[in-house]
Amino acid sequence: MARYTGPKVKQCRREGMNLFFLGQNTSSGKVGILQRRDYPPGMHAQSRRKVTEYGVRLREKQKLKRIFGVLERQFMIYFRGAERQRGNTGENLLGLLTRRLDNVVLTAGFAVTLPQARQMVNHGHFTVDGKRVGIPSFQVKPGQVIAPRSKENTKKLVSEAVDITKGAEVPGWLEVNGDAMTATITGIPTRTDFQFPIQEQLIVELCSK
Repeated sequence: MARYTGPKVKQCRREGMNLFFLGQNTSSGKVGILQRRDYPPGMHAQSRRKVTEYGVRLREKQKLKRIFGVLERQFMIYFRGAERQRGNTGENLLGLLTRRLDNVVLTAGFAVTLPQARQMVNHGHFTVDGKRVGIPSFQVKPGQVIAPRSKENTKKLVSEAVDITKGAEVPGWLEVNGDAMTATITGIPTRTDFQFPIQEQLIVELCSK
């Protein structure tokens, strides 16, 4: 599956929010750039432009796509799947994206960034219920256990990430054992578990047309 490999800060500036650098020092580095340039990229970015209703909805969709690193075609597959489920379509969509294996690896603290988590999954560094899974979009289910493989280089990568992310808040649907380096899915993610300010109803209104 294709993925975006361009500058992340540029995407953050376009969406007007910190999409990728949660928990990092806000006084330096990439987060500092976001504070110094709190306007969209581009030559005429600081000029006033009228924002239409369609534009507002489009920006919400783009934010969500970029948070989880999916492109348009894959995003619409998730949306159609959320529509077929019972309940609120917007919350179903957030749940499907949150339960991607690469996002679970990141949330558990086994990787520092989503691109790193995706690469590690792609390279077969993780198992689900003891079976190696190399698909970042793999949908985890309650009761499943995610763990790094027993190879020395895998354990080194994960232990380094765990040291960096130590102390980070873990959502209620995930139980992480730092010593054993395992993550157990204890439930289905709810709307309150999603930490980004996304108005999912606007996305539903846009994609349902």
